Amino acid sequence: MNLVQMLENAARKYGDKTAITMGERRVSYNKLEETSNRVASALIKLGVEKGDRVATMQSSNPEFVTVFFGILKVGAIAVPLDSRYVADELDRLFRDCQPRVLVADNPPLASLVPALPRFDSIKHIITIDPELDGRFISYNQIVYENPAEPVVVNIEPNDPATISYTGGPTQDPHGVILSHQSICTEAITSGDVLNQTEKDVLIGFALPMYHQFGLVSVLLGSIVKGSTLVVVPGTGRSIHSFMEAVEKEKGTIYMGVPYIYALMINVARKEGVNYNLSSLRACLSGGAPLPVEVIQLFKQYFNLNLLDIWGQTETVSHATVSPIDGTGPIGASGRAMPCWEMKIFDENDSELPPNQEGEIVIRGPVMTSFYNKPEATTRILRNGWLHTGDIGYIDEEGNLFITARKRIMLILKGQNIFPRDIEEVLNTHPKIAESRIVGTIDILRGETVKALVRLKSGETATEQEIRQYCQGRMADYKLPREVEFVEKIPATTPNWRRPKSQEISGLKL
Repeated sequence: MNLVQMLENAARKYGDKTAITMGERRVSYNKLEETSNRVASALIKLGVEKGDRVATMQSSNPEFVTVFFGILKVGAIAVPLDSRYVADELDRLFRDCQPRVLVADNPPLASLVPALPRFDSIKHIITIDPELDGRFISYNQIVYENPAEPVVVNIEPNDPATISYTGGPTQDPHGVILSHQSICTEAITSGDVLNQTEKDVLIGFALPMYHQFGLVSVLLGSIVKGSTLVVVPGTGRSIHSFMEAVEKEKGTIYMGVPYIYALMINVARKEGVNYNLSSLRACLSGGAPLPVEVIQLFKQYFNLNLLDIWGQTETVSHATVSPIDGTGPIGASGRAMPCWEMKIFDENDSELPPNQEGEIVIRGPVMTSFYNKPEATTRILRNGWLHTGDIGYIDEEGNLFITARKRIMLILKGQNIFPRDIEEVLNTHPKIAESRIVGTIDILRGETVKALVRLKSGETATEQEIRQYCQGRMADYKLPREVEFVEKIPATTPNWRRPKSQEISGLKL
């Protein structure tokens, strides 16, 4: 199966059943199929061919879905991007993947107008916002003018479907190529392990569709199983609006990051639980390490099991899942799903016995390669195994425990951040001699960004001045939350290790 057939099959089977709900909008499976055909016809008229890249910077809404499938239907490769990226970051990404078309909301499109001449590969821009219809190609006009009949393009299961940038727009972008078959296999398996059916209602909140977890496990998992996806509108992080949506729509499954569950606990502690969440039967947490305290407090306040999962962009989405009934050992990130095989290797790529710490390796529907990076691909894909860079152990029952991280990386609210990218921006400041980015443990956010800064001789600066310099030069989630001026910069950045309970500030039992 390819992803085009996935939607075709869902439209054939579920027809006018609601596929996506957003506020008062109700969009059926038939409507998604029909509108994505119109988008595909428009892309063909714009000269998009099989294998071309089409970048998107869109919010989570029905238009994201129709554009995504429209891209795939012409055999092109979708490149979903975070709308918070700034021009310099996009310049690096676009030079890497060379997209022919950009589809964007506003924001961010209007703010990017001065930088558009830098994006040489982009020949056409499609806007979702009617206010920009006169300046760019109008999505609404595309839907109105083009036919709803399917386009005919031969798409093989192993053809690339998406390029997703692990860690975002780093100084050395690594675009993960995922095939139709890998994505289909992961979406189907994710739905299977959750016993998901057309009766389920998934809540889409604070896990955007451009994020691999939100795209594959939430959106595509819903489509392949005929479920309804309720998108909580707006860009805010209102826990009240989320819980209200669960109560109103009788949501049954929610997948999110630890940050959201910690916020729910904070609200419950201060205000009590004022919404009926009894319809929820599965709550999953991924994208970042899940503190044991959050699992325990979530059970205490909401009487719901919180299931930890683990995966990476390179594994399409989550590769493990804990038992739905909550019987898995607390602190574990679950067991490998049926389509995955997982082991622990030592530094010589020899398998380690149970309960011994080493690098987590995995095989199954993994990435095809890094885009245009054969050497990097060879380093991470060795002898059929994906070397993940995460450290942990597997117990006798097959439960995975994450203990450390081999890569120098921070995870903030489920978002990967590479310190070197922030350091390179800081080091261009005329007053800074050198800098080092370190992570500060935070039970709400996972880790926060702290900048250690050594100023040039005779210079003075304030924290606000340094943070202000970073604004506009990087996505907002990378901005240092704390700046410490030091006389000496440490030689290296320590790798993350899972903290002990007493080392975590924030929530307490």
